[in-house]
Amino acid sequence: MIKTIIIDDEPLARGIVAEYLQHYPDIKVVQECGDGFEGVKAIAEHKPDLIFLDVQMPKINGFEMLELLDNAPDVIFTTAFDDYAIKAFETHAVDYLLKPFSRERFDKAIKRWMENKSANSEQQQPNSQWPIANGQENNRVVVKTGTKIRIIPLHEIIYLEADDDYVKIHTAEGSFLKKKTLSFFESVLDKAQFIRVHRSYMVKIQEVVRIEPYEKDSHIAILKSGAKVPISKTGYPKLKSILGI
Repeated sequence: MIKTIIIDDEPLARGIVAEYLQHYPDIKVVQECGDGFEGVKAIAEHKPDLIFLDVQMPKINGFEMLELLDNAPDVIFTTAFDDYAIKAFETHAVDYLLKPFSRERFDKAIKRWMENKSANSEQQQPNSQWPIANGQENNRVVVKTGTKIRIIPLHEIIYLEADDDYVKIHTAEGSFLKKKTLSFFESVLDKAQFIRVHRSYMVKIQEVVRIEPYEKDSHIAILKSGAKVPISKTGYPKLKSILGI
């Protein structure tokens, strides 16, 4: 039996997918979810083979939800917006169904997924560096702490620190781990707000109070919070320039 979960905030949209799936007796819908939070919990509980996932949902979007999964199942996106199609396929999605989609179009997506599985092709897991969608999601970072999910607005971030396969996000309320690379954050965060000053550190520019010498030919940035962040030889001129020093 193939297990699947439908994740969409619109009951009607979930119902259409469930109706189309009735023609596939080997595929069982183990749960329907109205938002990404429910989706994360349901996937952890049922470990489905395939999920049908909307992009634009309340609380967190589909891409953000996938970021929170350690082992994501195969994904068929179902959405009313065509803006995210390229991003979806960059993450090795099985298919991207644009609402409203017909039964024939749905069947093609299922056929594609089944052919991939029957051919025993190498299983493609979604890219660990899920792209950030357009809109308000550019102003926040979603992290998972234990069983809880936290949304961190960018204005709360003081600095970021590389920590093995994670990035530690430092805020006034504490530090949170995100399974990303510092290079990823460097590529997506606003360069007018954040600057990489070291191979292991990025700082919010407005948090820097002063720069001080530190050991031989090196410097540290003193932040408003009192934190001290090392500055590399290449990061030093960049930070001086942006601060107008």
